Order: sequence, then C-alpha cells, then structure tokens
Amino acid sequence: MEIRWLESFVAVAEELHFGRAASRLHVAQSPLSQTIRKLEKDIGVPLFDRSTRSVSLTAAGRSLLPHAYRALEEVEVARQAAHASVGTVYGHLTVSFTGAINHRTLPRLTRALRRAYPDVVLSLEGRVVTGDAVAQLMRGTLDVAFVGLPLDPSPLESRLIAREPLGAVVPVDHPLAQRATLELTELRDEDFIMMPSGGGSDLERTATAACVAVGFRPRVVQEIGDPFMILTFVAAGMGVSLVSEGMSDILPHGAVYVPIAGPQAYLQHGLAWSPSNPSRVLPYVLEVAREVLPTPG
Repeated sequence: MEIRWLESFVAVAEELHFGRAASRLHVAQSPLSQTIRKLEKDIGVPLFDRSTRSVSLTAAGRSLLPHAYRALEEVEVARQAAHASVGTVYGHLTVSFTGAINHRTLPRLTRALRRAYPDVVLSLEGRVVTGDAVAQLMRGTLDVAFVGLPLDPSPLESRLIAREPLGAVVPVDHPLAQRATLELTELRDEDFIMMPSGGGSDLERTATAACVAVGFRPRVVQEIGDPFMILTFVAAGMGVSLVSEGMSDILPHGAVYVPIAGPQAYLQHGLAWSPSNPSRVLPYVLEVAREVLPTPG
C-alpha cells in the first residue's frame, strides 16, 4: 500500500465523484481510477459502489476512511518531526463544537492552545451536535468534541467544563420581555423555535424535558439546527425559545433573555474524547483544557 493510494482514496471518498477528485489531485481521471483499483486489489474488497450516476462508499470503504485519515495525519506529523526542534509538541487535532452555545468555552481553549503549542494545527468543525460528535469520536474522525452531558453509555471519556441554567428568550415586544423572571408554565401556549427533535442536540433534549417536567410539551413551529439562528428567529417575532444562560451575551437586537424562576434546568457543557485515540497531541490538549476550562465545583 502506498501513501498516494490513500490520498486518492480520501479524495474520492470526500468528493464521491472521480472527476472532481481527479481535479483536486491534479491528475487525470483514468490514472485515479487505476490507483483506486490497485488499493482495492491490495485490500481485497471493493471500497466504492460505482454506477453511471453516482459513487458511494461501501461498508469496507466507510471502515477504512478514519484509518486513512489517521495514516495521512501521521505522515504529516513525521514530516513536521523532521524539522521540529527537540521537545516541540507538533501535530494535528480536530475539534468540533455546536456553535453559539460554545462561544464562552471554545475561544478560551483555542487561544490557550495556540499560545502553548503553536506547532499544533487545529481544525475546527462547527454545527456538530452531541449525537453526531459522539459518533465521529468513536469512528476516529474527531479528536475532541464540545458536547452536552451526560452522554449515553459509551467507551468515550468526558469531563464537565460548565453548567448553565436554561432561560427563556422572547421577542422584545413580548408581554414577558420586561419581567425580571418568569415561570416556565407561562410559556405553555407559546410558539417555540427549537433545535431539531431527535437530531442529537442536548439543548433540545434539555429544553423539552424542562417543559414536560412542569406539565406541557412545547408547541414547536420551527426547527433550526443553528443556535444563533434560533435567537435571530425569536428576534424576528417568530416565537420563543429556551437557551442556556451563556447565550444571553450574544442576543441579536430584538430578543430578550428572561431567567426562569423556580426549579432550574441546566445545560451541562463538557469535553469528550476517545481513550483509544492514538494522537500524540491529545494528552497535551486535554491538559491545557483542564487549566483553562476547569471542572466547576
């Protein structure tokens, strides 16, 4: 197996189109197809289902992909090692986050990492909800993920980094907008803007559970996968929502955050990673995270 075979495989797997993959690699399509056939012959199984209209990964191809990513990353680390001074921490790390929910925690971690280990290349993937992050961590396509806790039982490790109460976001001209606090039951008859149900969002699960706990299920009129866009729709007068207290820092004009009185529901922010991840960089990153994002007492 040759490195260029894996590079070709990854390009086709990401593009799912031999023509686009060939253009990306600056080669002709015919040699690229031959390279993929050589890799499939070497492994002994087909990696792609091909038709005149589409290209898709086989089960074997999906299994190989995270290992191909890791192998290519290790090659890049080896290149860097040849030029790095003794004692330098170098490598690549992929971090996922949901979006606006992580606006307090993500920048603190990334700035600290860039200061402490400038030779570590960070790749950030946004709009990755907890359910998707867990799946990607287990496949090996992510190294660290900002997630909601607790996680369902899994081989992953996680650590609590913040705990924020849920509050209501309402339009500025809403009758409840000028209140110091409100009872959650006062939102019983409101239209809600929420993250997609069943999409793996911890914010959606926590908000729905809080409403059910006080006797009603939110009437969701719009599902949006971007937390900041939820705030924007509320500001536009399309409904109300429940978000973590930290998002009150970034409200768009036209939206108001109102704390909830009585028993509190909390969104618990965490970091998750796989203990079987072979990355040499990961332990250094987790140590920095413990310093700048300590577990709350």
